[in-house]
Amino acid sequence: MNYNLVHESKHVRDSSVCSSLKDNLRQQYKIRSVRVVKGDSVKVMRGEYAGVEGKVEKVDTKRGTLSIEGIQREKVRGGNVKVQIHASNVIVMSLHLDDKRRQTHLQSISKPKVTSPKVTSGEKNAKREKKSQSQNKKTRRKSAA
Repeated sequence: MNYNLVHESKHVRDSSVCSSLKDNLRQQYKIRSVRVVKGDSVKVMRGEYAGVEGKVEKVDTKRGTLSIEGIQREKVRGGNVKVQIHASNVIVMSLHLDDKRRQTHLQSISKPKVTSPKVTSGEKNAKREKKSQSQNKKTRRKSAA
């Protein structure tokens, strides 16, 4: 258990429960990882349950773990218990996009950023020379008068 997360505020803990995205989602949204939410489809990459795919049923932000559909352990006295998998040990296969806020956030990230045209060093030097020449002319006029 990460005791540092227990004492953090909720918004900080929530942002730390992230997992890597599958390659096609990385290319689509142009991000490497995303916060895991209930309803996302994930695949376990490490541990005893490696290779198992399922939907996230529950997210525990205090421990940074996920409860995934179909991953259960049998108790000694009988009965089944959900196994908690750490978020860093899974990869997100598909996103649950029912939340409008999450949709707009992902779309805003994936849009190409508009940048101003780059000015080369030669153009910068030319502008500086013009500026210095105009200042020299002004000083010449003042000294002549």
